[in-house]
Amino acid sequence: MKQNGKFMDGSNFPAKMGQPARRALTHAGISSLEQIAELGESELLKLHGLGPKTIRQLREALSAAGLDFKK
Repeated sequence: MKQNGKFMDGSNFPAKMGQPARRALTHAGISSLEQIAELGESELLKLHGLGPKTIRQLREALSAAGLDFKK
């Protein structure tokens, strides 16, 4: 559920992001797009539950927030 632009888990992850990816990020201690922007795509792909589709969704969300993955 969403409240004030954030999900009940406190994240601002993309709404259509799958639960396995959301759980993987939460388990890794990542709860915001700002934290995701500190990581590279290859680092995120190492997390079980994240794949190319999630990376695309995150890239779009980061871009909308004026952020990008670490190079």
